[in-house]
Amino acid sequence: MSTVTDSEAEAPAQETLVDVPLAALRGSLEAVLMVADQPLDAVSLATAVGYPVEEVVAELQLLAEEYAEQGRGFELRNVAGGWRYYTREEYAGVVEAFVLEGQQARLTQAALETLAVVAYKQPVSRARVSAIRGVNVDGVMRTLLTRGLVEEAGEDTSTGAHLYRTTSYFLERIGVESIDELPELAPYLPDLADMEDQLESLAAHPHPETPEPGPSTEPDGGTEPT
Repeated sequence: MSTVTDSEAEAPAQETLVDVPLAALRGSLEAVLMVADQPLDAVSLATAVGYPVEEVVAELQLLAEEYAEQGRGFELRNVAGGWRYYTREEYAGVVEAFVLEGQQARLTQAALETLAVVAYKQPVSRARVSAIRGVNVDGVMRTLLTRGLVEEAGEDTSTGAHLYRTTSYFLERIGVESIDELPELAPYLPDLADMEDQLESLAAHPHPETPEPGPSTEPDGGTEPT
């Protein structure tokens, strides 16, 4: 009769390995390529999807051929050793028109007024801009930030509020080298000093019976068609 030694008795039971099924190769490749911000080589893709390099390369080639046969608006190219999705050449004009239309769209009056306040008062907080305009400017400021016309400029040391200023792109768009070249407002707003004193007073000592300004009834800074 065989005996079991102490070492054998104390040995842990052999673990059972559970095979985890891999996701479909084609779908996995498409998903990874969809979010890639640069061309990916076959080895990187194989590592990401968990398949052999040979299978990955073969599937990539099949995908590229099928996209071409189906006349998709995009294509899969292997450029400089890396695979990536690209807009198909015959649709380049459509894409270009779409991009340019977004860049050339005009700002609303609300956005222009807010941009002017930032330009002449920078660095300035959103609360300060809202006080000067008399309306909530959060939506408009988001639009200006998205369009690259305004950027963050640190925090106010006394209040901790975020400060904003115009960007170099803003200067480029209006054709000046620095904000020092902005035209004077005094000739157009002769009572600016008096108005500024009133705004400072209201901001520091709001009247108890005056309700806080609610959300602006103006557009939130979206774009208008040209």
